[in-house]
Amino acid sequence: MSEPKPRVLLLFGGRSSEHSVSCVTAAGVMQEIDKDRFEVIPVGITRAGAWTLVDQDSSDWTLSSGSLPEISVADKPVHLSNDGQRTCLLQYSGSEITDLGPIDVVFPLLHGPFGEDGSIQGMLEMSGVSYVGSGIAASAMGMDKHFMKVVFENAGFNVGPYQVITNKQWLRNSVAALERCADLQYPLFVKPARAGSSVGITKVDDPTQLQAAIELARAEDPKVIVEQGISGREIECGVLEGHGSLESRASMPGEIAVAGNEHTFYDFEAKYVDGAAAKLSCPAVLSDEATSAIRELAVKAFDAIDAEGLSRVDFFYTADGEWIINEINTMPGFTPSSMYPQMWAKTGIGYRELINELIALACERKIGLR
Repeated sequence: MSEPKPRVLLLFGGRSSEHSVSCVTAAGVMQEIDKDRFEVIPVGITRAGAWTLVDQDSSDWTLSSGSLPEISVADKPVHLSNDGQRTCLLQYSGSEITDLGPIDVVFPLLHGPFGEDGSIQGMLEMSGVSYVGSGIAASAMGMDKHFMKVVFENAGFNVGPYQVITNKQWLRNSVAALERCADLQYPLFVKPARAGSSVGITKVDDPTQLQAAIELARAEDPKVIVEQGISGREIECGVLEGHGSLESRASMPGEIAVAGNEHTFYDFEAKYVDGAAAKLSCPAVLSDEATSAIRELAVKAFDAIDAEGLSRVDFFYTADGEWIINEINTMPGFTPSSMYPQMWAKTGIGYRELINELIALACERKIGLR
């Protein structure tokens, strides 16, 4: 009698503004995951936070013209339960509860707050189930652009000039908060500190635009970060955790160049809607020395926040050969056309193999302190 296939719960959607992006990521994984090797259970989370069992037809979760995918109705409500011996998925129908069987590993394909920030990771730890990606602390640091920079500065990275404006600082004295940004050189990039890298971001060319940009960012997160623009090429590198005590691995780097006049930076539209807005080059055209340098720096950044599983690390490469770290993303976009899988494909690990590797890494790690 053959061994039962590991049961993988794909978790996607979620409560953040990147709900639809998460659905697109899940569609890519659902299409390519090895169903001969794994039993796949797709579970969507509505924007209200309800968990629901969804159909395995991933065509409902892809981007289509003028429409973003949405988990809108929780008609098959489910939740994880741990009885002290196993973690299982329970489905509710009125007063009836059905045990849908054990869950061996969760692949949380969630972007933004309540998914990528340590929230879901803490819940999965409490549920006693293995999961793909970083743990609580690394996820929280990777989501908070302020504390991320503090960690990277402490680790010896070059970090661009910035200011942080907390909710209380803005409410107490917004004028003083604006004045603190006066030493930064324009253009500035105003971002929600703990949202994804696509929503609520404004490029600010002069001081008259700053207050409105901060208010836009605050609509996503009351904590805002104001970054001085960096003149340089945008180079990214994927990192994959090593097995056991082995060192983490870095992919070949890739480069993003925003095309045309419609987009002044790599915003949500450029990433996910306008297919012609950005040019993704992989591997990036760099010298052997520069390629080696960014791969080493990417692993150093991964280790600096104690990340696990996967991350994409983004840098600016200046004309004088300086590497300035921008951010780390502990759950990067993961569709077949996303930069992270593309970089690994160019490094010799295909999309399906990458999924297998991430699930294997998750199953190796113990729950709790490690």
